[in-house]
Amino acid sequence: MNTIRTTTVTCPNCGRGNRVPVAAEGSPRCGHCRQPLPWIVDAGDYDFLDIADNATTPVVVDLWATWCGPCRAVSPALEQVARDLAGRIKLVKVDIDRNPLLSRRFEVQAVPTLLVLDRGEPIARQAGAAPTHTLRSWIEHAMAARDTSAGG
Repeated sequence: MNTIRTTTVTCPNCGRGNRVPVAAEGSPRCGHCRQPLPWIVDAGDYDFLDIADNATTPVVVDLWATWCGPCRAVSPALEQVARDLAGRIKLVKVDIDRNPLLSRRFEVQAVPTLLVLDRGEPIARQAGAAPTHTLRSWIEHAMAARDTSAGG
């Protein structure tokens, strides 16, 4: 029996809880009010392909470590950006100590390392923590560059 792994997301619009698959086409919407939901999931070496590489929505990857202070500081900012850009991005968190294959794949030299992926390919990369408005601007710029190159 193949079970679909889900996460529970509270709708920022109506406050209802929603079960959201960690890997799916498109982006999730609230079952009650139909507003886009923030999509924040954890991934590892063995499910990253399904969760991030195969995503049709741009993926922001947070490569972090439990012992890293700046990682803990940037996490709430990234989650806020995921809420602000609900329906437009998927935030995928990867603990590099538990997932050495992904750490090597993305050549992580410092944590946090942040990536924007378009169908599994990195289109933007940054190391270190930043405030919410800076992260949002960086992500929106990467998505705009992707849209421009795809349309032109």
